[in-house]
Amino acid sequence: MGKPTGFMEFDRRENPAQAPLERLGHWNEFHPLLPLEERRTQAARCMECGVPFCQSGAVLGGMVSGCPLHNLVPEWNDLLYQGALSHALERLRKTNNFPEFTGRVCPALCEAACTCGLHGDPVTVRQNELGIIEEAWREGLIAPQPPATRTGKKVAVVGSGPAGLAVADQLNHRGHLVTVFERADRPGGLLMYGIPNMKLEKPIVERTVARMEAEGVTFRLNTDVGRDLEAGELRKTFDAVVLCVGAKKPRDLNVPGREAQGVSFAVDYLTRATQSLLAGKPSAEAKGLDVVIVGGGDTGNDCVGTALRQGARSVTQLEMMPCPPERRAENNPWPQWPRVKKTDYGQEEAAAKQGADPRIFTTTVQELRADQNGRLTEIVTVRLEPKADKKTGRVQMVPVPGTEAVLPCGLLLIAAGFLGPEDYVAQAFGLERDPRSNLKTDGAYATATPGLYAAGDARRGQSLVVWAIREGRECAREVDQYLMGYTNL
Repeated sequence: MGKPTGFMEFDRRENPAQAPLERLGHWNEFHPLLPLEERRTQAARCMECGVPFCQSGAVLGGMVSGCPLHNLVPEWNDLLYQGALSHALERLRKTNNFPEFTGRVCPALCEAACTCGLHGDPVTVRQNELGIIEEAWREGLIAPQPPATRTGKKVAVVGSGPAGLAVADQLNHRGHLVTVFERADRPGGLLMYGIPNMKLEKPIVERTVARMEAEGVTFRLNTDVGRDLEAGELRKTFDAVVLCVGAKKPRDLNVPGREAQGVSFAVDYLTRATQSLLAGKPSAEAKGLDVVIVGGGDTGNDCVGTALRQGARSVTQLEMMPCPPERRAENNPWPQWPRVKKTDYGQEEAAAKQGADPRIFTTTVQELRADQNGRLTEIVTVRLEPKADKKTGRVQMVPVPGTEAVLPCGLLLIAAGFLGPEDYVAQAFGLERDPRSNLKTDGAYATATPGLYAAGDARRGQSLVVWAIREGRECAREVDQYLMGYTNL
């Protein structure tokens, strides 16, 4: 340990954030990095505890605590403090292919399990991770490293989100010839089009893809496997195929008036916003409109921040569940994931602009109303309350009669989650679905068809970027074992 008393001497200091009203004037990231010396001081706060819960990725209380990638947090924190940047980088990338992504968009499960957080503030693990990788890029420590030899085996990866990129990165470094198929015009999947620019600037994604291309990975864009390219042809051409197509079938609203104009699924809306930004013409889709977002979570929050930047007149976010407590409850002790109220950047911006938190809890949409031209003008909401089903005992949120209210609404964004991958992918490859409608595998990553695998949200269901990377890495190991008869991944 470089600084045994660091956690007692130094206070937690995060990367500064630009003021909410100021950052609403642009689409760029707004957390400038601390200077390297201050980053080293923050790394000195790591206790290198004997049982590092931060890297455990263990299920506690029904939720994961600690990093699913099992990042070697105490090791690279110590190396960062010692000033051994290249060694810290090596230990960081040993478990995480893309710390430049997780350092920006991960909810930091590691910090929730940090021992320092038991009686004080946790270590800035995620920001230390980001500091290491960005300083390494700045100093030229990240350079293409193509494999010395090739196996001659060819692998197709369908989908270029974080799971697909992780599979491709691992298998390419192993020496296999990897081709990534992406139906969009740019690689990156949700990293490119599902996460707004202010959370993850797109040159960061492009930089990583360029590094992978220089190492030998081939990207085929505007190619929708199952439509533009037959599944059978893909299987004949490649020795193995990995489906990392995400869980892009959105959950809809089944309410009167759903056909009104002015209703959009959240990810479609975020995609249009990013596409217009990349084209040099930022979208004004929400300008002057009362925007209502159905659903919480990261996607709902991203819609809040996006709508405000587009000039929305007002933004309201409806959440079905009750408002979480401000602090841990007694039945939610450390190191479990804290089930507490989280106010994210979009909600901070809405509160600064509108004077109040945009969220309304235990509320959902009951009806949509449109004008004579079919354009959405307002919605009817209803309050919800938890009730246990008499047969199953399962608690459900049910409407409370007499609590209806009317909200003006010119743009309704549905961020209510996803129902697994789109149907045509499973049909094209003749795959079964599991009870949650995800692609069915054998418990690991192999499907019932030899040489055909699935990973990421398509197999696991809607989840975090860090889980997608873990799935991609583990799937790559299984594919390598299938192709070579052994694996050193």
